[in-house]
Amino acid sequence: MNLAVIGATGLVGEEILKVLQEKKIKINELTLVASNKSIGKTVEFCNNNYKIISIEDALEKKLDVAIFSAGKDLSLKWAEKFANNEVTVIDNSSAWRMDKTKKLIVPEVNGNELTIDDKIIANPNCSTIQMLIALAPIHIKYGITRIIVSTYQSITGTGRIAVNQLNNEYNNIEGEMAYKYPIHQNAIPHCDEFEDNGYTKEEMKLINETHKILDPNISVTATAVRVPVIGGHSESINLTLEKSFQIDDIKKLLSESNGIKLEDDTKNFKYPMPIYAKGKDDVFVGRIRKDFSCENSLNLWVVSDNLRKGAATNAIQILELIKSKGFIG
Repeated sequence: MNLAVIGATGLVGEEILKVLQEKKIKINELTLVASNKSIGKTVEFCNNNYKIISIEDALEKKLDVAIFSAGKDLSLKWAEKFANNEVTVIDNSSAWRMDKTKKLIVPEVNGNELTIDDKIIANPNCSTIQMLIALAPIHIKYGITRIIVSTYQSITGTGRIAVNQLNNEYNNIEGEMAYKYPIHQNAIPHCDEFEDNGYTKEEMKLINETHKILDPNISVTATAVRVPVIGGHSESINLTLEKSFQIDDIKKLLSESNGIKLEDDTKNFKYPMPIYAKGKDDVFVGRIRKDFSCENSLNLWVVSDNLRKGAATNAIQILELIKSKGFIG
C-alpha cells in the first residue's frame, strides 16, 4: 500500500504517524505532505527519515490512500483531484462531512456502509465520534429519542497554537492567542464560530453528524465548552429512550461493545478522566445513572482522546476497514 499523509506535521498528522507505527501497518511507500514552510524538512517514521514534499508533488505519485488532516480549505481544493487519480481519500476536516454524496464513518457504528466506490470518506468531528461510539449500542437496543450533550473540549482540538497559548499563560509569557480570552484557569463556552441560530459550528456538528450517522429522527441539542485540558474531550450526556431499562443492563451492554471501556465504580472513585484517556484509543464511559426527573432517561459521562479516536485512530481504522474489504491493495 502506498500512503500519503497530508498535514503530517500538525498535531493530528503526528498522531496518525504514531498510530500507524503502533499498529504496524504495512506501507510500501510513505509520502508526507505539509505546508510550504515545512517542505524539505525531515520526519522520522519507523527509524527512517522522510522528506516533506508539496501537495502538488504528492499528486503526481502513484498512491492508494491519502489521509488529509490539513483543514477544510485544502481538502476542498485537493481531495477530489486525488480521488480522480483513483486514490482513496480519508478526510479529517469538515469539508465533506455533510455532503450527501460522501459517507461519514465511525467504523464501529456504520463501517458496513462503505463500498469500493467511496473515494472520499469523511472522518466525523472528534466530539461526535466518541459520543456515537457510546450511544450506538444503546440506540440499537432501546431507541434514543433525545440527546442533551455538553462537551468540555481539550485545547488540542484547536491545534498547536492553542497548546502554545496555554503554555505561555502558565509561564506568564505574552504570545499569539488562539482564543479571544485566556484559557488558563478558564472555561470558554465558544468552540468554532457562532452561527445565526446562536449555536456554534461545533455544536451544530454534534447535531447534524448524529443525524447523518445514527438516526435523523433523534432530537439533539448541544453546548460545547473549551477547557484548559490536554488529554481529551469529556462529555456530559443525558438521554431519553423509547424503552424502559435497567442501569445494570446498560452497563453490561456498554462493557461488551467494541471501542468502549467501562469505568463506573463510584465506591472506588473510578470514572473516566481525560488525563488517563490521553494516548489511548478507547472511549471511556462512566457515571451511568438514571435521570429521575424524566421517564426512560439516564445520564452518562464519556471521555476520549480527541487526537486519537477523535481523529487519527478513527482514520486509521477506516484505512484498515477498506483494506480488509479488498478496496485497496
